[in-house]
Amino acid sequence: MLALCCVVTVFTTLMWPTRSYLIQLVYSLCIGTICWAMIEAGRYLFDPKDCHGDPDGGHGWPKGWRGILLTSCGVLIGFYVGDPLAYWLIGPGDVDAGPAHKNIIGLYITVAAGAIGSFYFHARGKAAAMAAQIAATERNATEARLKLLETQLEPHMLFNTLANLRVLIGTDPERAMAMLDRLNDYLRATLGGSRSTLHPLSQEFDRLADYLALMAVRMGPRLRCTLDLPAQLREVPVPPLLLQPLVENAIRHGLEPQVEGGEIRVLARRDGADLVIDVIDTGAGLATAPAGLASDPADRLPAGAAPAAEGGFGLVQVRERLRTLYGERGTLALAGPPGGGTRATVTLPLPASAAA
Repeated sequence: MLALCCVVTVFTTLMWPTRSYLIQLVYSLCIGTICWAMIEAGRYLFDPKDCHGDPDGGHGWPKGWRGILLTSCGVLIGFYVGDPLAYWLIGPGDVDAGPAHKNIIGLYITVAAGAIGSFYFHARGKAAAMAAQIAATERNATEARLKLLETQLEPHMLFNTLANLRVLIGTDPERAMAMLDRLNDYLRATLGGSRSTLHPLSQEFDRLADYLALMAVRMGPRLRCTLDLPAQLREVPVPPLLLQPLVENAIRHGLEPQVEGGEIRVLARRDGADLVIDVIDTGAGLATAPAGLASDPADRLPAGAAPAAEGGFGLVQVRERLRTLYGERGTLALAGPPGGGTRATVTLPLPASAAA
């Protein structure tokens, strides 16, 4: 508003060079300030539903003819109140001073300046409201996409478990019954848990422990597992069902093909401003992985690491969810440790509160 008043002052000084710049500035500031105050206060006289949305949650600019009416009234009041006010402040003894309302051109200038200023603030507010609406739409679309990916993962795990149950029913009914009980507990905990886009890492580890207990019924002593979650990382938010597909993949393609089974270790750690979670198994390794586990060149892997799998359904879903939430900073990489087996590494940025 101050900048607009200065511009108007320059213009009026060029038109009336006999009147000093400072006097012109006083007139411009008095008229401009009252115009602005009237228009700003007048916005709150209209019902919010008749105004454009405000990104800060305030009262937006009136729509259509209401905005034109508000600007016209504000400019007229500002001119016919601000002009005498400036004349009174300067004092009648100054020969250069005189009420600008004696000159119709002064009113035209005020109307033009008020219209330009109102249009600018109206356009800026409308653009900000539109940007906020676009951001909200994109955020809702991202959440919907994440929910879709999560709902695709849950039946995928369930179908695999039911297929294993079918085999056990024919070979070991007692273990099949125990596995069914564990599945019931797992589903109750899963469906009763949070359905938000993110949940604490501690809940993800709890869900993973339930799944491993379910798999232990089928594999018995062939499955050994270790979960390591530092206390300072327990509340870090992560997507639900982030680790279960990686553990399922390790069991299915790593441990099950081996007669002796093997061990799975899930380790969470902090690496600078990133959260790193390793899922390590002592299974058959990448060399014996199915042909569908092709590489994904988009993943940035550490030196000597093998590229991450793209063909496995669970791995694809994990990668998509990481990219949707974190962009290039959310990665999944598979590597073959020197001692054999496979290491799946998930990397994602820590929130600002945890990274500090």
